[in-house]
Amino acid sequence: MFTGIIEGMGQVQAISEEGTNKHFTLSAPFTHELQIDQSVAHNGICLTVVNIAENYYTVTAIDETLQKTNLNSLQVGDKVNLERCMTANGRFDGHIVQGHVDQVAVCESVEDQNGSWLFTFRYDPTLGNVTVEKGSVTVNGISLTVVNSKEDRFSVAIIPYTYEHTNLHQVKPGSTVNLEFDIIGKYVARLLGKA
Repeated sequence: MFTGIIEGMGQVQAISEEGTNKHFTLSAPFTHELQIDQSVAHNGICLTVVNIAENYYTVTAIDETLQKTNLNSLQVGDKVNLERCMTANGRFDGHIVQGHVDQVAVCESVEDQNGSWLFTFRYDPTLGNVTVEKGSVTVNGISLTVVNSKEDRFSVAIIPYTYEHTNLHQVKPGSTVNLEFDIIGKYVARLLGKA
């Protein structure tokens, strides 16, 4: 389980293919603390560390993950938001994040608000996911509060710290991001759908 509080950014060093899988090799500020078989969220996607060599580690994404996320658009040199699993005695600063991306969204606009930025994202509402104003959503692994909520889009306000310490500063109109919707909201929507 994760909280959506980004620990640091990794950088893609190499990408290789094996069948329908892709292996991503990254550098990270905490590579020396990682272990084989450890789960790390990459832009909100829970991936398992399969190899560690010097200052680099490798994770593998299967075809289903590649089809449902923005991993296929990653290139060598790109920055990735990273978060290790929450420790049992850690603070819960964000919200419950599973590391299971529900779908992708496209950035519609980024508005500079002289001290913050308002990002608006559009997503496919036919998949049954919803946002609510002042509720939580995870964008590229970042726990954020929804400012404006519509049927097929939402906005989030980004403070300078988050803008500078995550890869949101690279997101522009047309960029694709990973979304994980609030788990409580997903259960409520599912139960109401059955009623």
